[in-house]
Amino acid sequence: MARTCEICGKHRSVGNRVSHANNRSKRTWQANLQTVRAKVGGGVRRVLVCTRCLRSGKVTKAVKKGNRFPATGFRKGIAKALPVARSL
Repeated sequence: MARTCEICGKHRSVGNRVSHANNRSKRTWQANLQTVRAKVGGGVRRVLVCTRCLRSGKVTKAVKKGNRFPATGFRKGIAKALPVARSL
C-alpha cells in the first residue's frame, strides 16, 4: 500500500456507507498523512507520516539551512512595527 505511515504503519480502513434506507455499500477512510522533511538515518529525506506520529514527537523534522533574517528583510520591518518603550 502506498498511502501508509512510514513510522507506525497506519493505513486506510474499510467499512460500510449506510444510507437512510439502511442500504450498505463499501467505503474507505484514508489516514491523515503528511509529507515531511525528516531526519532519517543521519540524512534528510521526505517521508509520509501520520499526524499522530508528528504530534507525539516520533519524527524529528529537518530544519532548512540558510539566513532566516536577511539584513533587508523581516527583522528590519519588525523593528519599525514594534512600539518603543519610553521612560519619562
